Amino acid sequence: MEPIAADKPGVELLGDQGEADRLFAGTAKPERFEFDERVARVFDDMIARSVPFYDETRSTALALAHEFIQSDSNIYDLGCSTATLLADLARQVDDPSVGLIGIDNSAPMIARAREKLEAAGLADRVALEIADLDGDFVLENASAVFLNYTLQFIHPLRRTELLQTIHDGMNRNGCLIVVEKVIGGNSTFDRLYVELYYAYKQRMGYSDEEIRHKREALENILIPYRLDENISLLERSGFSDVDVFFKWYNFAGLIAVKA
Repeated sequence: MEPIAADKPGVELLGDQGEADRLFAGTAKPERFEFDERVARVFDDMIARSVPFYDETRSTALALAHEFIQSDSNIYDLGCSTATLLADLARQVDDPSVGLIGIDNSAPMIARAREKLEAAGLADRVALEIADLDGDFVLENASAVFLNYTLQFIHPLRRTELLQTIHDGMNRNGCLIVVEKVIGGNSTFDRLYVELYYAYKQRMGYSDEEIRHKREALENILIPYRLDENISLLERSGFSDVDVFFKWYNFAGLIAVKA
């Protein structure tokens, strides 16, 4: 989609996708990364240009989840951000007995999600909640749960507890889908994957300065695990069947089923 004219200098608008991501351009010292109003305005463009195969991974995750969705149950998107996946679900799941619930700890992201759903005429189909996944939240009667690009922002000491809470709130034969940034299996591959990922971001229009500044802003906030560590976390939390459905350098998608 071609950007439309902005109403203020230095900002490109991308229609329903919000503003173009220029948050880390030209800043001398980046601020600590937060999912605040500034990020919410550019988030859709940011994730589309920063996450490889974002659309394909999301559509694959949705196709997998459809095999596990049960009537009279709930579908949760934890860390739902601006509700792109929830909008897809609202269009695809026509069973009114299935509840669609998005949870995020960022009020600006939830506000942006509401705007998008209302603009698409889908607001009545989706319930949005502000809650901290790093603390207490309620998840119940779930046949499908999405945890996409979210676990990496949860404090490492809380990840097992979070996954256990998800497992306990799921129905038998329900599925959890996790998409994450991951660390390579050893230092050689990890370094190579990071270099190739940065080259990808350059191809998507980010400058070396923007890439460096964002990396600094995310330090000690986005903490990825190795793929095998994530699999082990899921298994220890009670999920009996775990498999990898997507892998691209330092990104991976996993599906876990509660037997």
